Amino acid sequence: MSLMKDMMPLDERNEMHTAHLDEAHIGDIQGAWGTIRRGERTPRRTWGGRLITLLVIMGPGLITTVGDNDAGGVQTYLQAGQNYGTSLLWTLLILIPVLIVNQEMVVRLGAVTGVGHARLIFERFGTFWGAFSVGDLFLLNFLTIVTEFIGFSMALQYFGVSPFISVPVGVVGLIAITATGSFRRWESAMWLCALVSFLMIPLAFIPHPAIGPVVRDTFLPGIRGGVNSTALLTIIAIVGTTVAPWQLFFQQSNIIDKRLTSRWIKHERADTIIGSFITNITAGGLIVAAAFAFTNTPFDNNFVDVLTSAQGMAHLGYANMGAIVAIILLNASIVGACAVTLSTSYAFGDVFKVNHSLHRKVREAKLFYGSYAGLVALAGAIVLIPHAPLGLLTLAVQALAGILLPSATVFLVLLCNDRAVLGPWVNKPWLNAIAAVIVGTLVVLSLILATTTFFTLSDADTVRLATGLGITLVIVLIAMGVVTLVQRIRKGPDPELVALERAEKETWQMPPLQELTTPIWSATRKVGMLTLRIYLIVAVILMVVKVIQLALGH
Repeated sequence: MSLMKDMMPLDERNEMHTAHLDEAHIGDIQGAWGTIRRGERTPRRTWGGRLITLLVIMGPGLITTVGDNDAGGVQTYLQAGQNYGTSLLWTLLILIPVLIVNQEMVVRLGAVTGVGHARLIFERFGTFWGAFSVGDLFLLNFLTIVTEFIGFSMALQYFGVSPFISVPVGVVGLIAITATGSFRRWESAMWLCALVSFLMIPLAFIPHPAIGPVVRDTFLPGIRGGVNSTALLTIIAIVGTTVAPWQLFFQQSNIIDKRLTSRWIKHERADTIIGSFITNITAGGLIVAAAFAFTNTPFDNNFVDVLTSAQGMAHLGYANMGAIVAIILLNASIVGACAVTLSTSYAFGDVFKVNHSLHRKVREAKLFYGSYAGLVALAGAIVLIPHAPLGLLTLAVQALAGILLPSATVFLVLLCNDRAVLGPWVNKPWLNAIAAVIVGTLVVLSLILATTTFFTLSDADTVRLATGLGITLVIVLIAMGVVTLVQRIRKGPDPELVALERAEKETWQMPPLQELTTPIWSATRKVGMLTLRIYLIVAVILMVVKVIQLALGH
């Protein structure tokens, strides 16, 4: 396809000639706060009108980022506060721009392509990487859903409800929320969960926190007790629960399902930025609450699980805190399970080219809703198995997420530099520089997590490993920057990129997948992808071996 045809505005293309795999993804934008008619062009000139427009568009970014604070997130933040006080608050501040950069790339991919993340990987990277991405997404998501039900049962156990009652009710409730055949009703339920998550902020003020340490530890990095392997793993857990592979698949597909196009990218960016700040501020509330509730008590630096922490708060005279933590955990489990499961169902719909939209009734999208219901029911059943190794499953989730996250981010960055896919919306050079730092950091954290999971290292060895990998990363990034700069100076302006930048961005849409030219892989990319493949295969094998050893008591 010629460049001029690629740059043709969407309105001038044949209506039936779109990149969408499900025709339900085309139509009016129906959000929890109202409707925007398809093709509506009237600009909002008042602040009230602009706010209503933003609220109607908002949803995919907010739900994705709030979903970060799922059951695993609640556990991680409470553990950080209980074991390290407020000394790890700075990690949340750093993660805000990381989350924004990652998810902003997803925003453009969803709005411009009209195709889910899984399908794009199949088309642009081949069957192996497509099957790998969907396979690991399914496995990781399923294990994550199990942890959501662990959180769900713990939350209601606090109020004396047996898991044999709470879990089946949770399964039915999650299916009922999603299988309504109405995107608006589903999004309204998720908005309610997002509002409930704000309970994490007043929770922080109940134990009367000292403002000075909170402000200091937010802006000045440090670790109570010094750097050691346990502290590093806690930091990696915070990163892993804030930036997870399922987010990329979910937000991109949810943007498509909400029928957002290039015209609404600015609004969806705002949605993502607002959600990123909200999710990290509320997470900070949990850390502060645990830090000041447990300081100078027998519970200090003795985290077990969320239920034990909630009961500990009540034991120390903070009865309201215990109940609020249980409610927060319940709410986090609901939104987390819903979003994570949907990311899998969306991916299945993309790959098998079947109906996969929340706008459709159950009879119109049987595989989509069936896979959702099946995953939820099976995950709930596993939690009810007597003596099931739930702690081991939680460990496997954290390790697998850390191993797979760098590869998911690599695909994201490569797709956002694919001109056939994003046209004038490809990454700017400065954004690629930031993305390179993020990917490199995630690779380092993944290597640390994999090494400490598979091998027994002393605190000193772990610190040396982290230091060595950090220095290596800095050297590699500087070398990459110099090489890239020299190449840009030698080649001069890229005529094709200049032409793309002059295109009408708000109406540019990716052509149908079958019309895209096959990407040509450079030798560097081939070597890089081969290295990534080898690392992933070896790391996953080692992780499976480690999990089996732990299960056998070794």
